[in-house]
Amino acid sequence: MAKRQRNKRSARKARQQERARVEAAREVAGAAQESSKKSLFKKDSGGRKATKNVTVAKADRKGFGKVTGYFGDVRTEMRQVTWPSRTELRNYSVAVIATLIVFGVIIWLVDTGFVAALVQFTSLRQV
Repeated sequence: MAKRQRNKRSARKARQQERARVEAAREVAGAAQESSKKSLFKKDSGGRKATKNVTVAKADRKGFGKVTGYFGDVRTEMRQVTWPSRTELRNYSVAVIATLIVFGVIIWLVDTGFVAALVQFTSLRQV
């Protein structure tokens, strides 16, 4: 029983340390973001924030800016894609082609069976 309690205590301690580490990382990221935000604004003569120094925000894109922004986002996402190797691509392609052939044959057999059943049932002949 004592071993189980020690394990629980150590797990709690590890979770607490992880939370503290994540919180510290958030504070550092927040401070960095705050300093970058400060540089985005021009200060007027009174020392207060007056206007944004950013030309176009993502939400404010219009017309051609939307298109270029979209393709920029697509490019960013495509860089994050994990592409298959040549052998994986070949194996996947063979699997897809084999599956298509198998299902094509199954559908052909079912269709032929339905046609034969209809011919027998209605006593019509195929032309």
